[in-house]
Amino acid sequence: VLVVAEEQRERALEELRRHESEARAWTQAQRAPALILHPQAWVGVAGYTVVLLAVAYCAGEGVFGVDWRGVGALLPTLQAREGHRLITALTLHGDVAHLAANLLLGGVFGYFAGQLLGPGVAWFAVLIAAVCGNWLDTLVMPAINTSIGASTAVFATLGLVAVHAWRRDTQTRMRWAYRFAPLVAAIALLAFTGAGGERTDVIAHITGFLSGAALGAVPTLHRLHGAGAQWLSGVATLAAIVAAWWSALSAAPNLN
Repeated sequence: VLVVAEEQRERALEELRRHESEARAWTQAQRAPALILHPQAWVGVAGYTVVLLAVAYCAGEGVFGVDWRGVGALLPTLQAREGHRLITALTLHGDVAHLAANLLLGGVFGYFAGQLLGPGVAWFAVLIAAVCGNWLDTLVMPAINTSIGASTAVFATLGLVAVHAWRRDTQTRMRWAYRFAPLVAAIALLAFTGAGGERTDVIAHITGFLSGAALGAVPTLHRLHGAGAQWLSGVATLAAIVAAWWSALSAAPNLN
């Protein structure tokens, strides 16, 4: 019970009304904004799967009489004319187990990214981040090593999704534990799934994750929800992969 003098009645009521208004605003501020999920996220995953399977078949069969791994693998020192390797290496795999693991993890993370950003924008961002991750990997890769596999893109996707969720939560007044939970979970997942096996390129996983995280922090990326942006980004992603392989195959000795 609040007891005030009669002459303070209106002032007290006004204070109570302001208190209730601020309390409602505080409650709403603690709630994360509603997510806008894209229903066509599966389209990007389907495209990712088709590309990896198609390249795996071509590499396994030596289509056009070319050593696809030889012309597409990532090298520690890249010549200016070999920039295509930053993309082609992402689509090559050492064996069926390697391919299956990247199809599974990439499909799961890619589906989440597609829901958040849209299938076209998400995979275009993943490709950019993965290329950056591969480029950073070449700067520290031992001179005798080569690298292949979509895992750089897989962990770029994980970083992208984690930072997107973190940015969304930092716009609210949620407790710090909730805000940083996506980042902590992503780093734990990176450590759990990205650091095993003697043939694992751990550096590529880390550079991919960091590149994806950096790109996920770009504010403009979260505003490209329109159908036009999705189609344009999706076509650009596929075109970049086709162009990279065109360049790689054109430089192959058997085709000259």
